[in-house]
Amino acid sequence: MTTKEDRTRPLLVLENISKAYTGVVALCNVSMTILAGEVLALIGENGAGKSTLMKILGGVVQPNSGHIIIDNVRYDGFSVTESQSAGIAFVHQELNVFDNLDVAANMFLGREIRAGFLGLMDVKAMHAAAKPLLRRVGATFEADTPVAALSLAECQLLEIAKALSIKARIIIMDEPTSSLTLSETKTLMSVVASLKAEGIAVIYISHRLSEIEECADRVFALRDGRAAGELGTSDIHHDAMIRMMIGRDLNSLYAPPARPVGEAILSLRGVRTRAKPRALVEFDLHSGEILGVAGLVGAGRTELAEAIFGIDAILEGKVMLAGRPLRAASPRAAIEAGVYLVPEDRKRAGLVLETAICENVCLADLYAVSRHGVVSQSLMKARAEDQRVKLDIRTNDVMRKTAELSGGNQQKVVLGKWLSMRPRLIIFDEPTRGIDVASKVEIYKLMRALADAGVGVMMISSDMEEVIGVSDRVVVLREGEIAGSLSRSELSEHNVLKLAVGAN
Repeated sequence: MTTKEDRTRPLLVLENISKAYTGVVALCNVSMTILAGEVLALIGENGAGKSTLMKILGGVVQPNSGHIIIDNVRYDGFSVTESQSAGIAFVHQELNVFDNLDVAANMFLGREIRAGFLGLMDVKAMHAAAKPLLRRVGATFEADTPVAALSLAECQLLEIAKALSIKARIIIMDEPTSSLTLSETKTLMSVVASLKAEGIAVIYISHRLSEIEECADRVFALRDGRAAGELGTSDIHHDAMIRMMIGRDLNSLYAPPARPVGEAILSLRGVRTRAKPRALVEFDLHSGEILGVAGLVGAGRTELAEAIFGIDAILEGKVMLAGRPLRAASPRAAIEAGVYLVPEDRKRAGLVLETAICENVCLADLYAVSRHGVVSQSLMKARAEDQRVKLDIRTNDVMRKTAELSGGNQQKVVLGKWLSMRPRLIIFDEPTRGIDVASKVEIYKLMRALADAGVGVMMISSDMEEVIGVSDRVVVLREGEIAGSLSRSELSEHNVLKLAVGAN
């Protein structure tokens, strides 16, 4: 257990850390301290240098200059082994677990407990060693539970327990709640508090500023690879964090429609989907409005979007697009009708990351950039360049691999793919997950511009601030059915949750 005196002394010091890649300065003279038993929130826009700084801490990347000081030992840079030996552990947004192994095997992977003359794995000893670590993080599953049976939140608890198994003194959590429900997020917050009470430092990276207000003792901001400032506990609030990140204030999220709401663009009547066959769905989406779709994880929001887009089957009922039947038996049929989906998981379902930006922008409409049946490189580049300028995609080269862009700019590439065509209805599923606050505002402005231009805009989001702050009207799903509809004047977290959970 860390003593009171230990908690006033820096556990780790980063001193004038700089890192440059070919033609790009990722970090410039960044200095930061981490105390034992504190939650340090690290904030910044995509591309601000957060990932590079964490890679340096993890030993994956070496700094060009500067030092890391831990236990009064000065390092020019860490190796991965040195980082782990220093007690630094990561809980990544993309969790590193193996579904085909049980919990204990994942926890001690590469550090298996062995016994006997042949050095065989001692499964019983591993289960026994894993059990108290799981209890420390509040896990209710057992050491012999197959990881394939765990939820995403439970996998995160496993990763934290794994960090404790290597006697981690600093745990870095990268966007830990991006895919969690409200109740799962509350559980994680209590785990963070217990780690802090044990004297373990937590570096908490998140774009959800309300969480940072709840859990952080101190906030450290990066902007354009440089330290942009710090906030102590009493100064941590939403506006102050935004000012540090982007160097200016942001206006309210909500922008009212430029014109009165028009006729229904999308109408669902008595719709049953294969994913939720017992649920009936009916609602209208009107021209000129942003319709938010809220509900708990598992309520069927994504499944409904996929059914409208032709990924999943509609068993019965009518789907009308601008008053005419929409029979989208496949995504291709939906695209030809002008119905587009910005998927929840852009990396898996929205992009081909290892191909160029221009190829991703043109992928859904190759015919338009072809001559005599052959794709034209010059037409592709021209179309992508047009979207790069319009959407302010932060790159000078549309031939660059899409994987090299930040999350916010990858999302703009997904949008560029659809906006280069003829949208009549765009469904945004978790449009700003893992995206910095300034990029979020750009996407919200784009959504409003689309709605004002007469395009149907349907937004699915688990972020309550986003649902309330952006939508003109919200429908709430519960167990696959519409639990209710809320006008702009009725929107509040209480009213949304009341419908989502079925409270009286």
